[in-house]
Amino acid sequence: MADAESAPLDEQVEAFLDYMAVERRSSPRTVESYRRDLRAFRAFLEERRLPLDAGRQDLLALRAYLGSLYGRYAASTVARRVSSLRSFYRFLHRRGAIERDPAALLQSPKQGKGLPRFLTVEDAFRVVEAPSDDAARDPRLRLRDRALLELLYAAGVRVSEAAALTLDRLELGRREARVIGKGDKERLVPLGEPAVRALEAYLEIRAQLCTDERPPHPTALFLGRHGTPLGVRQIQNIVRRYGALGAGRSDLHPHAMRHSCATHLLDAGADLRSIQELLGHASLSTTQRYTHVSVDRLMEVYDQAHPLAKASGDDD
Repeated sequence: MADAESAPLDEQVEAFLDYMAVERRSSPRTVESYRRDLRAFRAFLEERRLPLDAGRQDLLALRAYLGSLYGRYAASTVARRVSSLRSFYRFLHRRGAIERDPAALLQSPKQGKGLPRFLTVEDAFRVVEAPSDDAARDPRLRLRDRALLELLYAAGVRVSEAAALTLDRLELGRREARVIGKGDKERLVPLGEPAVRALEAYLEIRAQLCTDERPPHPTALFLGRHGTPLGVRQIQNIVRRYGALGAGRSDLHPHAMRHSCATHLLDAGADLRSIQELLGHASLSTTQRYTHVSVDRLMEVYDQAHPLAKASGDDD
């Protein structure tokens, strides 16, 4: 098709990516993830000779695209592309670029038991950085949620540990936090720079979250709208919401963030003893389960990428 015809969608995609990078402050990795997903969608439209103007696309076109993915990609990949389309069209609709949002009714594929409990590194970034509907109404909630998600993924803390974390146990200058784990055992967990920055931004507005006249809770780190500590159930709901928004994972649980932290550290070369200490496991055998996950991932990559992996009739 002519470049002039493809310009509207290209321009709309670039506007969305600029929004994610500048206003949402998404990482380059996350922005590139959205770019790849939307580029694949554009290629499908071009191949089928469908309109390349977002204002002329409808639910049927989007469903046709998703239908072309089934059987070719894992459910998690299809779910992520659904999430990308939803975010893109929601952005255009809110900006008045299109009259209606054709992606609002898209449904992510049902994810069976085979779906890994951990996230890919790419999807973990997208979950942490996903824009939310609540943030559009109250940006302060997004700062809180970003800090919470960064902590869960960066430090691998349990949901109960995040809920119980208090202000006096944060040592942001030293990039660490003291959490109380199982058996009331205290341990130090390191915090990366993104987590520290997110926590600092949240602490600046923490007291403003309270909508009641009463003062906010004096010691709890994470607060709800009424100034009371966030509970485990509330944190689980927050993680599920951002899992759906960022990675199409409406079943995402805080433990999957912890699982992802450990798996990604192991994949990057961290030793089991260090991961055991980070997670607060009493036994190394508990930590060793992550080696099974990594071996499974290694075999999956090998089967897909190695030129001899699918060879038949090999001699011993």
